[in-house]
Amino acid sequence: MKDIKAIDRQYVMNTYARFDLLIERGEGALCYDENGREYIDLTSGIGVNSLGYSDADWAGAVAAQAGRLNHTSNLFYTEPCALLAEKLCLRTGYDKVFFANSGAEANECAIKLARKYSHDKYGEGRSKVLTLVNSFHGRTISTLSATGQDGYHKWFFPFTEGFEYVAAGAIGALDKAADGACALIVEFVQGEGGVVALDKEFVQKAYDLCRRRDILFIADEVQTGMGRTGRLLASEHFGIRPDVTTLAKGLGGGLPIGAVLALGEAAGTLGFGMHGSTFGGNPIVCAGAGVVLDKLDGKLLADVERKGEYIRRRLADCEGAASVSGLGMMVGILPAHGTAKDIAKKAITEGLLVLTAKDRVRLLPPLTITDAQLEKGMDILTGILNGKETI
Repeated sequence: MKDIKAIDRQYVMNTYARFDLLIERGEGALCYDENGREYIDLTSGIGVNSLGYSDADWAGAVAAQAGRLNHTSNLFYTEPCALLAEKLCLRTGYDKVFFANSGAEANECAIKLARKYSHDKYGEGRSKVLTLVNSFHGRTISTLSATGQDGYHKWFFPFTEGFEYVAAGAIGALDKAADGACALIVEFVQGEGGVVALDKEFVQKAYDLCRRRDILFIADEVQTGMGRTGRLLASEHFGIRPDVTTLAKGLGGGLPIGAVLALGEAAGTLGFGMHGSTFGGNPIVCAGAGVVLDKLDGKLLADVERKGEYIRRRLADCEGAASVSGLGMMVGILPAHGTAKDIAKKAITEGLLVLTAKDRVRLLPPLTITDAQLEKGMDILTGILNGKETI
């Protein structure tokens, strides 16, 4: 039998700090290593496997589409792309969508759209994009430039110009920075920033400021979208309708996708040849995403909210959790003892998978995890946090 870990280390660029774990297969919220050991997965591939591993309906739709039409140029119409666009727009109330292959690609498109929108109406000199301190919007040059964390602004100089960062909650500073701005991009929960949810009052004031000054309000819902917070879109918690919303991760259910939803004038800003993607709207990916969207009904969204509340109740009674943050089934835990990375490593030895974000343990369970699986996973995690298992 080949040593897969050794082959990976030799031939794959070393851009990921992989855990010492080889996952061979998965079903629902459970996955298995090469020795058949079972793990409860509270990561869902960093929020991607919204229906868990290899959901039967999702896998069936993907397999059927692969056997019918795997790919064609975007110069032609395809049924899965058109039907997914229709479902997304009808479910969210947006007018049009552009399909990409990742969250970073979706955010790149949103930035281009905002600058074109402003140029069409006001000409040059109004191209600045505002983002928040502690934000994360992707790893391309422009989305790194949009990311409000100094730790990402290394090595890859020169970065794209025209971005300015404002602290979340600082509405006065945001108003001042708005001169010359075409867009404000926000994450309602800053995932890579430590699972920090924005204050509702600040979001609403920022939204009103954008309305007054004709600045596009762009919601980066790459992590928070598609039911992760107990609503189809996290913007619903904040009582606003962003001009543009970007999606990825959970929409694909395990295949690469990005989406840019736009309203009104913004929806008609990009014309022929102004943006594109060879693989965007791929039939196989869209077929799978259609199943994800179909399954995100009211019952499942209510279950997500209920399960998120259960996680918080368990952590409220956990002495080893110094604080808890996030929204719905997007949870950050500041450990009272030990480091988040050490806890994540220990969890693997106990048959549990968790993530980290800065100094916090991060949970992004599959939305379909069973109550029994979630209870067992939380038993393991709280035991580690409380020091019942030596870290």
